Amino acid sequence: MMRFILLLSVILLFAISCKESQTMPKPRAYPRVEYPEKKFVQYESLECPFTFGYPAYAEIKNRDEACWFDIFMPVFNARIHCSYLPIKNPEEFDDLVQDAFAIADRINGRANYMEDSRIQNDQGISGVLLEWSGPAASPVHFFLTDTTQHFFKAALYFDAKVRPDSLAPIVEFIKKDIDFMISSFRWEKN
Repeated sequence: MMRFILLLSVILLFAISCKESQTMPKPRAYPRVEYPEKKFVQYESLECPFTFGYPAYAEIKNRDEACWFDIFMPVFNARIHCSYLPIKNPEEFDDLVQDAFAIADRINGRANYMEDSRIQNDQGISGVLLEWSGPAASPVHFFLTDTTQHFFKAALYFDAKVRPDSLAPIVEFIKKDIDFMISSFRWEKN
């Protein structure tokens, strides 16, 4: 009889301990992201002296100034802020480049790492691509210029709290779109 009570006690204890583990909370998970198909459309404007390809899943949202607009990607709650400034003299060009790097320095203060690289597309348009890892407000910036007349800059921002681990796959997806924007970028003839 004593064996039976001991065996029953062990089984009861085992059953109670298993039940407690089932009430443990599940770890936090992030929602699955559905990536849109890679298709591109051409950005053209009578007011702006450039064209480029941008993702078909995005929308152009104009801002107050001519040639200042956002490429809004509702599926990711992200936008690429774009702005164009004409260059009037060499000093102004230097100021625009210094401003781009001053913004980069501010972002770099919160990021873990920044990588900058010179870029040039097949049309000879050159510039700088800046990429950050870690809790940066903007993971990617770039500017394109001919150094004498035209200066175009763009920055990727998310309308969400910065969570580098969960945003990393989305950033990689959008970086391919940015690479296409850069490779397809052309200045219009004046």
